[in-house]
Amino acid sequence: MTGWDFESAVSGEQGSAPVDLRTDQPTPARMYDYFLGGKDNFEVDREAAAKVDAALGRTVTYDVVWENRRFLQRATRWLASAGIDQFLDIGTGLPTQGNVHEIAKQVVTAPHVVYVDNDPIVATHGRALLASDHTTTIITADARQPAGILTHPDATGLLDFSRPVAVLLVALFHFIRDSENPAGLLAEFLDAVPSGSYLVLSHLTTDGPPAEGVARTEAAYENATSPMRFRPRATIASFFDGLELVEPGLVRPWQWHPGDDDSPRTEWLYGGVARKP
Repeated sequence: MTGWDFESAVSGEQGSAPVDLRTDQPTPARMYDYFLGGKDNFEVDREAAAKVDAALGRTVTYDVVWENRRFLQRATRWLASAGIDQFLDIGTGLPTQGNVHEIAKQVVTAPHVVYVDNDPIVATHGRALLASDHTTTIITADARQPAGILTHPDATGLLDFSRPVAVLLVALFHFIRDSENPAGLLAEFLDAVPSGSYLVLSHLTTDGPPAEGVARTEAAYENATSPMRFRPRATIASFFDGLELVEPGLVRPWQWHPGDDDSPRTEWLYGGVARKP
């Protein structure tokens, strides 16, 4: 991570104005970074993460985040093998080993990848990490405002929306409230990409986990910049309406094209990959 210094980014010592990192509230990106063993988080994030650990147990928390991470990596590799070389990863979180562009490059010579997150620390971190990569970029934008992403000059400059694009919404939509119309937001993204594009989506579910654990996890995120909402499998399945689900369909992430990545196996998530006809 040459060129990146967390404390300097906070204080503005990298030659630019200080970035407002919203240190008064936990953010999903920084909490996810903590769960993955990262160091780019604050006390407020660790306190909220501790509540999740208390609700689930540290082992379960670890298993859920890594099951999701392994699903993202396998789905990316599968898409690249299917000929997809453009990826729009929305709600990407903080960069860590095995990102989309790294996985895709194992299969495709020069994949074009646009990362999107509404946490400013993600863009600050990512731009330092990707400074020498001309086929990958990261922008600060919110999934609740699709037009701001789809018309962003960094996105339109790197992605050709006349060709198939993989839209990645991995562990994102459980941070979108029902009142924010997740189905409508998803439709805006999919309307912007042509036939042959793909959707990759994973989501925390109420089907399987103990109700008390779900309630306590939601409570731990209640004061975060984006509260969390678990949903039943039927609602998650509806996000794929009108698309062609890739086998084996909507399943636990560890069940989707399982490989030798030692993915943890839990009952807290559903995930799927689908093609736009």
